[in-house]
Amino acid sequence: MSRLLVVEDDPDTLTVIETLLAHSGHEVVPASDGRTGLRLLHEVRPDVLILDIGLPIMDGWEVLERVRDISDLPIMILTGRGQETEKVRGLRAGADDYLVKPFSKGELTARVEALLRRVGTASWAEDVYDDGVVRLEPATRAVLVQGNEVQLTPTEFRLLNTLVRHAGHVLSPVQLLSLVWDDPTGLSPDRVKFAILRLRRRMGFTDVAESPIEAVRGVGYRYRPPTTQTGAKGRLSSGRR
Repeated sequence: MSRLLVVEDDPDTLTVIETLLAHSGHEVVPASDGRTGLRLLHEVRPDVLILDIGLPIMDGWEVLERVRDISDLPIMILTGRGQETEKVRGLRAGADDYLVKPFSKGELTARVEALLRRVGTASWAEDVYDDGVVRLEPATRAVLVQGNEVQLTPTEFRLLNTLVRHAGHVLSPVQLLSLVWDDPTGLSPDRVKFAILRLRRRMGFTDVAESPIEAVRGVGYRYRPPTTQTGAKGRLSSGRR
């Protein structure tokens, strides 16, 4: 069961959303203002955040900014503001989807489920990945390879983060397009292949055999934790350096 945090100040709209998503098998955690929403975010660690913009106490733009400082949690803006400039602002600020009220029940459910499929498990600021070779800090977007800091583009960071969070599992090019690229529509699997090649080079692995990112022929790509190379074990830990 997926846990959804819904931050909406209109009680009637909130009731409709709760009823609809609960009927679809999701656990819904409601909040009626931005500050309460942020508090609940830390307490319940939802799988998706559905966020209104016109909120009391703290508006949705500030909530969105604060959430993006600590997590890549999938966020859907659900608002009555349908102007193109507002949509562009929301997507550029880090929202994954933007739905304008009034909305159809079927569309809301379908979009939430699409976010759940596409994004996967969210990373949080304190969830540092470190396997002795690669260290990845979501809070600061810092990546270190064998102790040396590596500069990655936002897409490259999401690609590496996705691979290490699914360490040991093979992800197909189609899965990676869905999980990493904000709008994979029209992108071919070759985009993934070239992104993997660039990521390896940026990480300093000119020899494919030495790279922890391996291609599984005919299937996809997998991040190999150094258990098979050095005996170290990839892990998530709380806190920063």
